[in-house]
Amino acid sequence: MGIESGEGCEFQVITQADRERRVEDMSHGDHLCLTFADDGEQRRVVTAYLSAGLVRGERVMYFADQCAPQQVLGWLSAAGVDPAPALASGQLQMTTADDSYLATGSFDADAMVDALRREVQDSLAAGYAGFRVSGEMGWALRGLPGVDRLAEYETKVNAVFAGQPASAVCQYDARRFDAAGLETFDQCHPGAVQLKELYADGVLRLVPSFRAGQRALRILGTVDHRTTGALGAALETALGWSGDVWVDMSGLEFIDLAGMRVLAHAAGRLEAGRRLHVVDLAPMLCQVISVVGWDDIPSLVVSAREVLA
Repeated sequence: MGIESGEGCEFQVITQADRERRVEDMSHGDHLCLTFADDGEQRRVVTAYLSAGLVRGERVMYFADQCAPQQVLGWLSAAGVDPAPALASGQLQMTTADDSYLATGSFDADAMVDALRREVQDSLAAGYAGFRVSGEMGWALRGLPGVDRLAEYETKVNAVFAGQPASAVCQYDARRFDAAGLETFDQCHPGAVQLKELYADGVLRLVPSFRAGQRALRILGTVDHRTTGALGAALETALGWSGDVWVDMSGLEFIDLAGMRVLAHAAGRLEAGRRLHVVDLAPMLCQVISVVGWDDIPSLVVSAREVLA
């Protein structure tokens, strides 16, 4: 048994997948949000982003907070990129939140926007191919004056990079920010950094993500006899995350009954008090869950996709 997700109706849904791109695919003008809940994922993205900028002859700036600057430099070295020449020439600049965002003891959103605009101009005037910057944003949780303007600042930064040979990645640790804050800051950015796929082939991609500030597993493509095992393995990973499990089906094209059974089985394995939320599921598939009786599983919560005819 298999069911097409779209059910023959025409609909337009702007999904997180539409906003995300791999760090390797970033280009000039990008201002992306990186939401992460794993130190290894932060290291992977930051290392790839900074390394690419150095190779392309761009001026690179890093604002450290939770991580010490030397730790980030160690990531580059471990990846085979010697940061010493770039530091010596000024191509790479490492600073901290205290010496940048909070240099005056408070956060001045407008002054920081102006500073970034000058950095772009100065980088180009110095002959660099562009400018790229990444900052750890945990400093915003210190409760200092002005941090309430962070969302306003992120929105204004969009204009600094749009159409310019420059880019930025702003880092938000989901273990420190609450879901509402993560959603707010993510939506202030035109796009987001895609996290590393748990599985990808020609028919299916299983991608960790965040939805409304909640850690989620996005399913894009087709789940059938070829990919049911991959879905089960990805759900096993998701079950290891803290709290409820969210499965985003907005990018699903097709799923067979075996794939639906894998979802139900995963929900049934959750300990008391946790839920598996299957969201943006095609209405017909919601009906299948009801007919089969899986809606009796207390830990399985299903919400239908809004279909616009």
